[in-house]
Amino acid sequence: MARLCEICGKTVASGNLVSHSNIKTKRRWSPNVQRVKAIIDGRPKRITVCTQCLRSGKVQRAV
Repeated sequence: MARLCEICGKTVASGNLVSHSNIKTKRRWSPNVQRVKAIIDGRPKRITVCTQCLRSGKVQRAV
């Protein structure tokens, strides 16, 4: 599953994990995306949405 929110476009962020001795290795931060059934153009459709979009009401879930 792609780690991408289909509403806001939030995707994986990358950076460095820094140890106590200041050694840097690459790491990733994945957004919390959920696969939900939502109303898109008046019809229910399965999309991947981040939890911030769900909580803020940007997505109307299908029941």
